[in-house]
Amino acid sequence: MGNLAIRVDDIGKQYNIFKENQYMTLREKIVEVVKSPVKTLLNPTGSEKFWALRHVSFQLDHGQVLGVIGKNGAGKSTLLKILSRVVEPSEGMAEIHGRVGSLLEVGTGFHPELTGRENIFLNGAVLGMKRTEIERKFDEIVAFSEIEKFIDTPVKRYSSGMYMRLAFAVSAHLEPEILVVDEVLAVGDAEFQRKCLGKMSDVASEGRTVIFVSHNMSAIQRLTHECIILDKGSMVMRAPTAKAVDYYLTNDLSSSGERIYTTEEIPSSAHPFKPVAVRVKNKAGCTTDSLLSVEPLTIEVEYELETDITGLRVGIYLMTSQGDYIFTSFDTDDPEKFQSHGVRKAGRYISQCTIPPDTFNEGRFMVGINASSYRIKRYFADERAINFNINPISAPGMHWVEIRHGPIRPRLDWRIEEIH
Repeated sequence: MGNLAIRVDDIGKQYNIFKENQYMTLREKIVEVVKSPVKTLLNPTGSEKFWALRHVSFQLDHGQVLGVIGKNGAGKSTLLKILSRVVEPSEGMAEIHGRVGSLLEVGTGFHPELTGRENIFLNGAVLGMKRTEIERKFDEIVAFSEIEKFIDTPVKRYSSGMYMRLAFAVSAHLEPEILVVDEVLAVGDAEFQRKCLGKMSDVASEGRTVIFVSHNMSAIQRLTHECIILDKGSMVMRAPTAKAVDYYLTNDLSSSGERIYTTEEIPSSAHPFKPVAVRVKNKAGCTTDSLLSVEPLTIEVEYELETDITGLRVGIYLMTSQGDYIFTSFDTDDPEKFQSHGVRKAGRYISQCTIPPDTFNEGRFMVGINASSYRIKRYFADERAINFNINPISAPGMHWVEIRHGPIRPRLDWRIEEIH
């Protein structure tokens, strides 16, 4: 027990969900009470119970770095809020050994009327630090946040990016034994995100305990040793990071080269766009999940439009099995197609593109789809729609027994000239 940092034992968190029709007239309420008096007495608010987290248990030793991954609504943030003592669990218990520094949402723990300087000292005091300790770290925090000019400005005047910079700098530099970080780095610019990830790596190497929630699988793989996967409030698995990420990215994906959407998978917000299927086809036009790198492949999206849509574009995201983007492409990227398909009439369509041979390296790849009107509305998106495998037989350089790094393996036009 001496090295134990966190023990979570059968944690659960239940919330009440209020129905949309809770605002009714007095007459409607009286009629409802008369019709269902017992139901009204037992549940006067008309709310439903929802378990955001249920039966989650794990242990974490000091110095370990744990990733928490899962889809939106899986319960990741709820778990972190419980560990940070922001909310109380509805059942179970969490045992925490050490001072916890948390970065859950931009500006959490900041007082808007206080300046950046005052909030640094406030946060340090909340963590139980002495003023001399905070003063010793103060210059380092301000330098890292890169907001020296505004350190004596009330934080209510900060942009979300400035909030995040200062909040992360405080959380990472005030030396908590346990650092809990939710998916907040998406607020910052790319350069500052890299800086934050570097600092988190330093914190982990110093032997402090880190729990990190992120949808960025590259960051998860870089920073964590193990991951737990949450799905619909339950813990699906705990495994080494590489195994957990591979399971998360490929689980529930079609292995036949075709993904057919059911009615339950299509949100009402997608109307009037209705996805039907996504397919990967080989050179012969056959649907398959196994293709040769030296042959072209076709990706097609089949869909229905229940009414006309103006400015619709249907596209794909191409990603590695680790979730790193390779490219994005839309069916109206060509200006002529954009003009000729400005209004798509109600009906059934297939948008397809062909990726030329000698594009992919060996490995597994993922396809996501997106249907939207540029900067107006996103109708439907599925970032993990389907996956496929590439076989490198006869690919450039296969006569060398070596691993070619990177997701692409282009056949380039090399010239060799002898200079006299």
